[in-house]
Amino acid sequence: MAFFTKVSKIDEEVVENEQVVEEQPDTSITATNNGTVADNNWLDKDDSEGQLSIDVFQTKDNIVIKSTIAGVKPEDIDVSIDNDMVTIRGSRRLEEDVAEDDYFYQECYWGEFSRSVILPVEVKAEDAEASLKNGVLTLILPKAQKNKSVAVKVKGA
Repeated sequence: MAFFTKVSKIDEEVVENEQVVEEQPDTSITATNNGTVADNNWLDKDDSEGQLSIDVFQTKDNIVIKSTIAGVKPEDIDVSIDNDMVTIRGSRRLEEDVAEDDYFYQECYWGEFSRSVILPVEVKAEDAEASLKNGVLTLILPKAQKNKSVAVKVKGA
């Protein structure tokens, strides 16, 4: 029996702490025709938002955040900076109406999405720049200058 078939059709008894427990099939994971495993939990969460994948890195002067958000128009993206947190929100719209039974695969996320990330350093939010090119959102957040320590000489009275 193939591994993926075993995953989707668990019907074994497992002994735990001297009690016999019959495992139920895990309906959140199914084997597909091409041998991959599909996680169906996200299908049950109609009211939840999708979450973006991001890269966050620094250069000498900036914090840079990149995210692939193909199929989203710039006017459908909202970026906000609040203290030390950046939030990216948007919506990816499905342009055609397809019946659920007509899908062979449905892996793309359509609908509302968001992602918040706490920044590792202070930035100048008013100087932030955002651009969308070839489906990649790039945020450039200039680092705030660190306050330098200054020694203060104490005078005697």
